[in-house]
Amino acid sequence: MTAALDQLAEWPAPNCAAAVVGPGGVLAAAGDQSLRFPLASVTKPLTGLAALVAVEEGALEFSQPIGEPIGGHRLIEPELAEQLPGATLGHLLAHASGLAPDRWRRGAAVGTRRVYSNAGFELIGRMVAAATEIAFADYLAEAVFRPLRMTSAELAGSPARDGVGSVADLANLLGELLSPSGFLHPATLQAATSVQFPGLPGVLPGYGGQPDNAWGYGFEIRGGKRPHWTSERNSADTYGHFGQSGTMFWVDPVARLGLVALADQPFGDWARQAWPALAGAVLEQFG
Repeated sequence: MTAALDQLAEWPAPNCAAAVVGPGGVLAAAGDQSLRFPLASVTKPLTGLAALVAVEEGALEFSQPIGEPIGGHRLIEPELAEQLPGATLGHLLAHASGLAPDRWRRGAAVGTRRVYSNAGFELIGRMVAAATEIAFADYLAEAVFRPLRMTSAELAGSPARDGVGSVADLANLLGELLSPSGFLHPATLQAATSVQFPGLPGVLPGYGGQPDNAWGYGFEIRGGKRPHWTSERNSADTYGHFGQSGTMFWVDPVARLGLVALADQPFGDWARQAWPALAGAVLEQFG
């Protein structure tokens, strides 16, 4: 354990583990790197990556309308599609489709607000499965987990929140994001980690309303959000995700550093204090 990661000893979690990652691999680690944790919403960027692979393979396009049948399969009711005219896979990936958070109904007009939607990522899973004719959990394993050597990761249910994995799994993902080896085309990776549909207001779960709730394709982007679960030392270009189960990761492309920290203590006030403090200490020590 190194100085920054010593903070994990003070966390109120029965189990926790973390790793600091640079372009060359893991720089420091704490806790059991192979222990698997429920990832909660950290599942979403993994689902997003699977959708990006499907786009690169030609099975889908970012412009794919969510209301059109895929492979003969109608994925949402026509009435809902009519309420969300123009909504596409790209909108779903960036929480800009207008689909409500947890229900199959309209929550906002398309492209007008950032409505953080579990239902949207459920629909992404349906779209990928219909387009590839492969069960989504199997596609995720073959398209993302296997090439990124996420050997203990799996999807145990919802594409929005039911991933399971270890720090070692996510450290391999962060290594690929910091030092790409060709898993994704550079233009696709740039799109995923850049703001899509800029300037949209919305609520960042756990942190309240944001006048500019920046999001890429599957990744949340720090931008100018205040408050935030990263630190004031993190650049505005920092991207990542956190989950209500006590999980988070981020990549700061300016500092060329990444951090993954997983815990089995549900998100709450402890995380609002601990995560930014850890991020700041990591950037101070390794940046």
